[in-house]
Amino acid sequence: MEGERDHVHLLITYPPKISLSRLVNSLKGVSSRLIRKKQYPSISKALWGNALWSPSYFAGSCGGAPLETIRSYIEQQDSPEDEERLTSHP
Repeated sequence: MEGERDHVHLLITYPPKISLSRLVNSLKGVSSRLIRKKQYPSISKALWGNALWSPSYFAGSCGGAPLETIRSYIEQQDSPEDEERLTSHP
């Protein structure tokens, strides 16, 4: 998992019996509860109305790409901490 201020990238394996929409809904719901429980001050500024996550999502398949290639792409994404560190130091 890596991400930026407004989105995250996840590489996951899940059972084929679970629909993608159900999986995403569960991930968003559980993560929202856990993040809100910690009461990070910056979270209230980033809410979508009163929601932590946007109601939309994007899912893509990686076809025949090697797993290491996908993992490397995700790991190269900036995390919010990296972005904050870069913008807070002139």
